[in-house]
Amino acid sequence: MNLLTLNGHTPWRTPTWLAAWLLLLSGLNLTAAAPPGRQPHLANPILPGYYADPSLVQFNGHVYIYATIDPWGGATLGCWESTDFKNWTYQNLNWPTKAACTSPTSKPNMCWAPSVVHAPNGKFYMFVSVGSEVWVGSADQPLGPWHDAHGGKPLVADGFKPGYHMIDAEAFVDADGSSYLYWGSGWNWVNGKCWAVKLKPDLASFDGEVRDVTPANYFEAPFMIKHDGHYYLMYSHGKTIEDSYQIHYAIGATPLGPFTEATNSPILVTDLARNIRSPGHHAIFSKDGHYYILYHRHNIPFDGTFVGRQVCADELHFTADGLIDKVIPTHEGAPLVQGRLAGRTNLVDPANGTKVTASSQRNPYTSPELVLDDNYATLWAAAPGATNAWLQLDFGHDQTFARQSLRFEYAWKAYAFTLESSADATHWTTLADYTQKPAQGSPIVIDAAGHARYLRLVFPHNTPETEAALFEWMVE
Repeated sequence: MNLLTLNGHTPWRTPTWLAAWLLLLSGLNLTAAAPPGRQPHLANPILPGYYADPSLVQFNGHVYIYATIDPWGGATLGCWESTDFKNWTYQNLNWPTKAACTSPTSKPNMCWAPSVVHAPNGKFYMFVSVGSEVWVGSADQPLGPWHDAHGGKPLVADGFKPGYHMIDAEAFVDADGSSYLYWGSGWNWVNGKCWAVKLKPDLASFDGEVRDVTPANYFEAPFMIKHDGHYYLMYSHGKTIEDSYQIHYAIGATPLGPFTEATNSPILVTDLARNIRSPGHHAIFSKDGHYYILYHRHNIPFDGTFVGRQVCADELHFTADGLIDKVIPTHEGAPLVQGRLAGRTNLVDPANGTKVTASSQRNPYTSPELVLDDNYATLWAAAPGATNAWLQLDFGHDQTFARQSLRFEYAWKAYAFTLESSADATHWTTLADYTQKPAQGSPIVIDAAGHARYLRLVFPHNTPETEAALFEWMVE
């Protein structure tokens, strides 16, 4: 994830296809034909929000995703926890932070590209890029508390290999318990390099010399997986801000190579016809004998001005002759991540007649009905700067409810709002008030039982820091 070159990068002009798309979306409703990726009940992206460079850990029946916060990193990382790969809860981490992971050689860049592994010694280790340097932390549990594991200094400093970018570190634990680290990128979207080294059992120091293991068409984001005795070094090529970003792979006989790019590489690329752009910087995980690829791709629609990548999961297969098959990126998602609402009573299903309106919207493709479509690629957002912006549900009749689940645009920001009910859309009763103590997280669950025909959310202050915007509103 090479971001320094964005200084001076000229955003794209709005292309013809996007202008036509926005015109179509201005009249979008959930029963009309919509561009690929904007229909109801799609599982990709699997997280509500903008995250990139995902890493995944499974432990004690729980699964954790660690990721870069978009746009272009934050003061810490994003972290999500689930028990079913479908419903995810945002969790705050104590480490890494930009403040804690800063050295005399650090650049201004924020926290990027975590890699978390469960080591043979029972501890969890996180390798993360902060300030264009690689830092390492350890913890006894996936959610921490995390502690710096290298004496308060980077494991790989900025000047370790002058002329290259010391980012995107990825750890790999082999079947024999030995551990390895891979990292590296280029500058100005060219000249990518991948370095690798064996790690000592403490996973915080090198065991031997660092090697240049760069395969053909490598730029950044290495990931190592072992299958049937072969080592597959996977990586990203191209620009993450354009359509050229894609996933390649090379095969070697040892964890340190040499690696030869496979004949069918790349295996995951942009598909504009299906509205899938710039897939890359991925991780591979297995569950119940199946392999899956976890990766980021751009939000829909992508206009080149806002970098909002989102995390998706699709199936991955090996061929009989030892290659990784071409990945088919989907909006539906792998079966493992489908069915978020299965077994839950959704009182705001549009199929049952619920209607939604709003005081305003940010642009033609953030209309209010999108909070009811069970799709994290779509959201409602109020017009920038709107005071007392509101979003309103109409059940069509008096409805008894027990709780609300809200998925705001940014799980790590705090939102000030009230939840209100009404029988006539004129006289309102406050069910919950978060104006004095704003709510943060995802989902925000409000246990406020009652009955009413109308519900609404009111946002008294719509600032750039916490613009009123919601991916999903569920009522049970």
